[in-house]
Amino acid sequence: MSKEKQTPQERYAAKYKKQYSLPCFTTTEQDIIDRLESVPNKAGYIKKLIRADIEAEKETKE
Repeated sequence: MSKEKQTPQERYAAKYKKQYSLPCFTTTEQDIIDRLESVPNKAGYIKKLIRADIEAEKETKE
């Protein structure tokens, strides 16, 4: 059985990409769902929050 030919983008993603899933329950986390639904770039928004947290942690250690 032959492998399907991968594009360069697929090979790069297979080697370097990590993906995370975040389950949210509408009964207890509707505020989180509403906020994520209100932003156009969910991944960018989450990454920005994490980077801000990393910076804040660095500042408290100094």
